[in-house]
Amino acid sequence: MGKDSIKLIANNKKAYHDYFIEDKYEAGICLHGTEVKSLRMGRCSIKESFIRIEDGEVYVYNMHISPYEKGNIFNKDPLRIRKLMLHKYEINKLLGKMAEKGYTVVPLQVYFKGSLVKVEIGLAKGKKLYDKRNDIAKKDQRREAEKEFKIRNLS
Repeated sequence: MGKDSIKLIANNKKAYHDYFIEDKYEAGICLHGTEVKSLRMGRCSIKESFIRIEDGEVYVYNMHISPYEKGNIFNKDPLRIRKLMLHKYEINKLLGKMAEKGYTVVPLQVYFKGSLVKVEIGLAKGKKLYDKRNDIAKKDQRREAEKEFKIRNLS
C-alpha cells in the first residue's frame, strides 16, 4: 500500500439523500489502538452520526466502531465521542457557515489514507421533501435511460 492509497471503511449514503453537500473537508480523528484494529477489519458505521463544534474543537457523535474481539480490557465504548482534527481556519470557516440558517456538518466517509484514518466531512444544507422526491425521480429517469441504452446496444 502506497502513502496516498485510499481504502474506504464506511460511507454515509444517507447524507447525500438528506442534504445538499456544498463543501468537503478531510479531518484526522483521535483513536485508540483497538479502535484502529477494528477499523482495519471494516467494523464502522456512520449512518446515525453527526458533528458538533464546541469551544473551537470538532467532535463526532454516534460514530459506531465495534469493539475489537481480541481487545478485552483495552476496548473503548463503541459510541464514545471522538475528536476530529482540522486546521483552525477550517474550523472558523465551518463555524461561520453554521451560524447561517440551515447549514450543518455531517460525516460523509471514513477511510484509510496510507496508514492514517481520515474522516471526510461535508458542509451541508438540508433538503426539503420535494427536493428528495425530485432527486429520486431524476435517478429513476437516468436508470431507465441506461437500461434503454443497454438494450439498444445489445440488439
